[in-house]
Amino acid sequence: MTDSTPPYNVPEQFGFILRQVSQRYAAIFAAAMQDDITGPQFSAIATLLFNGPCSQNQLGRMVATDAPTIKGVVDRLHKRGLVRTGTDPTDGRMVIISLTPEGEAKARASIEAVRHVGDTALAPLSEAERAVFIAMLRRLR
Repeated sequence: MTDSTPPYNVPEQFGFILRQVSQRYAAIFAAAMQDDITGPQFSAIATLLFNGPCSQNQLGRMVATDAPTIKGVVDRLHKRGLVRTGTDPTDGRMVIISLTPEGEAKARASIEAVRHVGDTALAPLSEAERAVFIAMLRRLR
């Protein structure tokens, strides 16, 4: 490193700040959900609530989760009685996931909690800043 090279200040780097923001959001989410449901579980049941039954593979794609991870999420939701699994009548190899009545109730209740999580996480920003921030995050995805 030469004398003209600026120092690399880790706490000011994009990745470092993004990780801190992600950790802050995860902590707010966990506190609001009281460890009742994880982020990936919430994504799965909320997606099923608004999109209806679908294959496990399609659910994974809709919530941006790889096949082994979505299988684990579905298994845990099934064990808790929040989803049911079955085979597609036209393709017996395809697993179809749907919400149980308990899963639908949990999804609806969780959506209200997660709306509060988002509001809490974005509280330092004005409404206009929130809109710009979300738009910028979408461009980076």
